[in-house]
Amino acid sequence: MNDLNRWHQLNEKYLEKALEWLRLRLRQLATGERDNNKSFFRINRPKREREFLNIEPVSKLELESAAKAMIQVAKADPQNPPALIYLGQKFGLSQFELNVLLLCVAMELDPRTAPLCAHIQGDGSKAYPTFALVLSLFDNVAWDVLSPHRPLRKWHLIEINQPPGKPLTASILQADDRILNYVKGLNYLDDRLAPLLVPMELSSVRLSLPNSHKKAAVDIINQLKNRSPNQLMSLVQLIGIDSFSKQLVASVVASHLGFSLWRLPFEMLPNNAGELETFARLWQRESRLLGNILYLDAFEQAGSLSEAQMSFLTRFLAISNDLMFLSTRELRRHSERPTIQITIDKPSPPEQQILWSEALGSQVDPKIAETLVGQFNLNMISIERISQTALAQTQQDEDLREKLWKACLASTCPQLDELAQRLDAKATLDDIVLLEREEQLLLQIIGQVQQRLTVYQAWGFQERMNRGFGINALFAGASGTGKTMAAEAIANALQLNLYRIDLSAVVSKYIGETEKNLRRLFDAAEDGGAILFFDEADALFGKRSEVKDSHDRYANIEIDYLLQRMEAYQGLAILATNMKSHLDKAFERRLRFIINFPFPGKAERQQIWQRAFPRQTPTNGLDFNWLARLNLAGGSIHNIALNAAFLAAQEQIPVTMPVVLKAAKNEFLKLDRSINEADFRYQIPVGAKL
Repeated sequence: MNDLNRWHQLNEKYLEKALEWLRLRLRQLATGERDNNKSFFRINRPKREREFLNIEPVSKLELESAAKAMIQVAKADPQNPPALIYLGQKFGLSQFELNVLLLCVAMELDPRTAPLCAHIQGDGSKAYPTFALVLSLFDNVAWDVLSPHRPLRKWHLIEINQPPGKPLTASILQADDRILNYVKGLNYLDDRLAPLLVPMELSSVRLSLPNSHKKAAVDIINQLKNRSPNQLMSLVQLIGIDSFSKQLVASVVASHLGFSLWRLPFEMLPNNAGELETFARLWQRESRLLGNILYLDAFEQAGSLSEAQMSFLTRFLAISNDLMFLSTRELRRHSERPTIQITIDKPSPPEQQILWSEALGSQVDPKIAETLVGQFNLNMISIERISQTALAQTQQDEDLREKLWKACLASTCPQLDELAQRLDAKATLDDIVLLEREEQLLLQIIGQVQQRLTVYQAWGFQERMNRGFGINALFAGASGTGKTMAAEAIANALQLNLYRIDLSAVVSKYIGETEKNLRRLFDAAEDGGAILFFDEADALFGKRSEVKDSHDRYANIEIDYLLQRMEAYQGLAILATNMKSHLDKAFERRLRFIINFPFPGKAERQQIWQRAFPRQTPTNGLDFNWLARLNLAGGSIHNIALNAAFLAAQEQIPVTMPVVLKAAKNEFLKLDRSINEADFRYQIPVGAKL
């Protein structure tokens, strides 16, 4: 027989003895044998009624014997007392309060209790305990037992059904359902709390805990152990943007202390003062009964709480005196309670490399882990999940590398897909026509993204830097000069996702919303695997204006926040603008690359024309040297090529010069450019094959 079965047997035996003693006390009061001077009731029921209920007189010896038997069972295992005794110890119940609770429990467990209560109170309809009854029934009476500040009501161990106009002493006393079942030996989370809470079980994680997380957990445990015995339990505030890493550290701490961890999203907190108070008391009760710690997740909301929400959060933390974890994005004082504040980040790049190597196994090429860490910034659960899935699908290193890369890309997509438009990058470096200097700068951007880990970690530059780990580039040039195509080419070369930022979804007229949107955007992109492309960035990154009113001041705050996030962002961000002069100079100084996309000259236009038509497109007699005379940007040339292809397909002929010139005229008209017919009169060279 295991320890749990032995405890259940002990608990059942104690309940049996406790109920037997209680029946004797009720019979004693029902027969009028107690000292009437101490009794609230004057028992003068007819003998015939007592005989009908089989209420026999109770001797003093019989009552003392039952009390001794009950006490003897209660002391049988001091380390694991019966549930009712444990309740008394945990919630500081006096013997009188414990007896009141026993009477309320007996109403549900012993059918003989209700008739005795009715008989004692002289009314057949009063087959229930009342405060008046317990004052007569038990010794060591305390009149404040039903005060909201005493344990029975404070911890919702009993409920009082008090209809309007009925005195408290005559109201029904009833054991709380959760407490009733606990006394019977059934210990489970209160049904009123279960829908709001999520158990945090991380036993499925098999990878070794990173050293940084171990250190954070040990730090929290030591601070908890070193607190004064009379000090309130600490509030542990976990700060950072990676929710899983914080949950992992909290789980390690809870496990070490022998507790279970339950997560409560902040938005699930009751927003009514009375309901909030009840929730806090019920949770504290559960914490004592089940050994639980609450993990209050206010990650997204903490930085943007309204005054009312902040008030409720502060109130909840003030009421809840047990150990609690509070997850927030940023450091902020939320309570006057002793607070342990610690920042939890994702594992560092060297730690991530160790995790990848452990997850993939020793037989996999270690360079694969190095490649992944160089681009992606993932937490432990993501690394483990991606590795297990990829290993189950392939056995070859080359296939494995590709599957891991694609899986890492996919893991970073969901959050960004909600905030920005993912572009299907099809352009390559071969499609780009630029001057040699600009081409070299594009290659430098690609090289720096690929070699970040080597330079920052292996070569020690990170030790000398506290910001600017990301790579920022400004693409400046007129519309159609190839800025978006260059961004696509970089994304293709790096095999990364390209996201174009929708400024209308970022910039908000409401104060503080723009910063919130930008924060979510950059947070989602921090996992790597994404290039942020801010098209027409001058609308968002413009010059800071002179402060003339509150709107100017908040606009400047938005720009300052953006400068800060751009500098701290560890990925590649590309800004595109048609008006470089509109950008703030302070912002330009923070950019690592500035690439100008000039209007193409004739030589560049000829190259663009030569690459404008795919190999599969049927063409005949196209004179690219002549077409380069048309003073157009690359975007317009692409439009002409596409429209010419549609015209030719409609007539079921190859793309010829007349067709291209017809499409070119339409493009000029669209651009409000004047047309000189002589400029569009093409003479077929002598000997040319059509």
